[in-house]
Amino acid sequence: MEIIIFDTQKELDAYAADLFINTVKQKPNAVLGLATGSTPVGIYDKIVETTIQNKISFSEVTTFNLDEYVGLKPENEQSYAYYMNEHLFSHIDIPSEQTHLPNGMAEDIEAECTRYETMLGDQPVDIQLLGLGHNGHIGFNEPDENLSGGTHAVKLKEETMKANARFFASMEEVPQYAITMGVGSILKAKTIVLVVRGADKAEIVKEALTGPITTNVPASLLQTHAHVIVLLDREAGRMLS
Repeated sequence: MEIIIFDTQKELDAYAADLFINTVKQKPNAVLGLATGSTPVGIYDKIVETTIQNKISFSEVTTFNLDEYVGLKPENEQSYAYYMNEHLFSHIDIPSEQTHLPNGMAEDIEAECTRYETMLGDQPVDIQLLGLGHNGHIGFNEPDENLSGGTHAVKLKEETMKANARFFASMEEVPQYAITMGVGSILKAKTIVLVVRGADKAEIVKEALTGPITTNVPASLLQTHAHVIVLLDREAGRMLS
């Protein structure tokens, strides 16, 4: 596991963006695993900026997102499909049919999970972007005695819903369920890039990266992966020696 701590958000975003851009340069038909939330916004901005400046093509790239809320249509401004179009897809030349998110509006959610997991098996992810929840979740894999390996539907923990409430008009509007890649799905990526920001994440960063491997801290399972790159700002990394 490689851990890099940055003095500025700008440096962190540029480094993370370069990891993905260089993957595409080296492998034009790369498969990228993508995340949403506040953490990747600056990274996507930098990818777009660099792509335009250097005329980099994503026309052969395929993407898979970690998760999507159940019950939100893609045109809903709080859906992850809308987020990805807003922050990345509409600014690069990737064909829409090569961008994949779980369908949170599927009539049969279990069948949708199976469909998505099959797609991931057919097109293994070259590089996967991850954020880290306050309770140690990755994707929407919440702390539990048991974790699902493959793509599955999950009921969100109250603390996760509260963390996401800032994106909604009220707590009542926050979806209670989501479809997420499982930890097993995530760990199949050839390279994993974990990005964490902020002093409020310092304790869970230390626990996830240096503590025991346990399903009660899902991110701790990243310690078992052969190639994880951890990018932290000074505040998030302050408890690491």
